[in-house]
Parts: sequence; C-alpha cells; structure tokens
Amino acid sequence: MTPFKKITKNHRLGFIGLGHLGSPMARRLLSAGFPLVVYNRDSNKTKALSILGAKVARDPGKLAAEADVVLSCLSDGAAVEAIYLGAGGVLRNARPGTQIIEMSTVAPETSRKLYRVAREFRLSVLDVAVSGSAPAAEAGMLTLLGGGDRQDFDAADAIFEVIAKQWFYMGPSGSGVAMKLVVNALLGIGMQAIAEAVTLGVSLGLPRDLLFDTLTKTAVVSPVQAGKLASAKEHDYTPQFPIRLMKKDFGLALSAADRAGLSLPATEAAAFVNTAEAASGGEEDFSAVVRRMEQETRAENSLPPAA
Repeated sequence: MTPFKKITKNHRLGFIGLGHLGSPMARRLLSAGFPLVVYNRDSNKTKALSILGAKVARDPGKLAAEADVVLSCLSDGAAVEAIYLGAGGVLRNARPGTQIIEMSTVAPETSRKLYRVAREFRLSVLDVAVSGSAPAAEAGMLTLLGGGDRQDFDAADAIFEVIAKQWFYMGPSGSGVAMKLVVNALLGIGMQAIAEAVTLGVSLGLPRDLLFDTLTKTAVVSPVQAGKLASAKEHDYTPQFPIRLMKKDFGLALSAADRAGLSLPATEAAAFVNTAEAASGGEEDFSAVVRRMEQETRAENSLPPAA
C-alpha cells in the first residue's frame, strides 16, 4: 500500500472508546486543534467532548466514513473485532487510504488479523499499545509501543506528540501489543512483589506507615511503584489502571506464553492473586492486591496455631 502521508491538524480524527485512557487522549487531541468525531457505546461518555466541540457519531461506521484517521481504545479483542469487522463497522465504511491507529491491549493475533483484513479494503492499520495510567494520559505523558508499517508509524508523530512523552516502533503488525504484554506482565508481577514485601515487613513488626514511607525511598522501588505505595498506605485504591484490565492482560500474556511453550511461574502466581482480588467486585486499582495480601495475613495470624 502507499504509505499514509504525514498526519497534520488538517486531518479529521475519529476516536472510538472513551474509557479510562481513551477519554483523556481524545480530549487532548481536541484541545490541540484536531477536528474530532467521537463514538462510545455508552453515549453519556461523549457529552463532555461534545461540549468541547467534538462531533458525536451515532455508530462506528458513520465515524469511519467521516474520518481521515481512526483511533480506538477498547476493552478487549472481542470489542475490537466487533467495531472493525462487523457489517456496520469501520473497515466497511472507511474511505480507502484511511489510517487506523488501534490502541487497545489485545492478543498479537487479533492485531495481525485486523491488519490483514484492512489491507483488503486498502486501509492501513497500526497497533499502538498504550503504557501508562489515566493521570499520565491526562498529562500527555504516556508511552506508546507501535507495530505495523514503519512509514505509517512515522507519519503519526503529530498525534503521538500530543498524547505521549515517548513512542517506540517495535516491528511488524502485532509487535506493539506484544511489547505491551511484556510490559504489563512485569508491571503485574512487580505489584505482587510489592504486596508480599509489605506484608512481610508488617509481619516482622515494622510500623506500617514507616515501612511504606521508607520503601518508596529505596532503589528497588520504581517511581510507578512508589506512587502505588503512597496510595496504598492511605488505603486508597481509586482506579488508575483497573484491576479487571490487569486480569485481562495477565490472561493474554499467559495465553501467549502457552502458545510459545513457555512456563512463567512468577506471572502465573501473580495472576492468581490478581484474579482472586478482581473477583471480589468493584472498580479498583490493580494495586488492591496489597490490601488483599495484608488482609490474608491478618486472617492467618488470627487463627489458632496448627496442632
């Protein structure tokens, strides 16, 4: 296919999926001067952007017909396939030459399928996975991990510089989401390690607040983990990265490992605790595993000693 020309603010953007990350990204693009049309299954989430000047499409097909570039940030692979491959979806309604920037965390196979089918419609697709929390999205400080054709990735700089602090081209279609699974496996394992370390410290008699404060100042704790510790110290698990999404990403990573014949014992153990906490219900941050480990330890310590 002919490479997509450099994206400028003369291009009309369509944005599908206004969740934790999609909404702040769309808002930043609109504020930066891009003409914007938006769609979300829950129409209530389009109202704030409509007030700011975005046009609201009644379905993904109508959005695609109006946009030069379609961006999406959706919950899972099923949502991606429904939005793009359905009879009234994006691929069958977009004009030939439209660029698609798909930002959902899905299996690499899903991204590659979308790339292949889109080419039949003379459309270009990038998988540009997003690493970062909702506050990072609001501040335009995300990290982007891209897969697809290099020339199309390079053509999208004008969009990336509005929503991200850095972006990396990882390789052919599927490479962006593959790197996201690597990143989020490490993120989830690291959070479980923090939860266990905190629980150990409290069990050894260290004052909880002092333990949390001191741990954040050590070299072994990343800035992201330090922020999670500060919130967990106050028992604040307001979702910045919801635990249900971490559960989904653990599942994607483990499925990919299984297909590759790999054993990932630390990932499996962290996913087990994450899944148990996610099952408790409620929209909380993935750092809620800290609370779970603390609660389990208190419960165990209240039991009479084993005979």
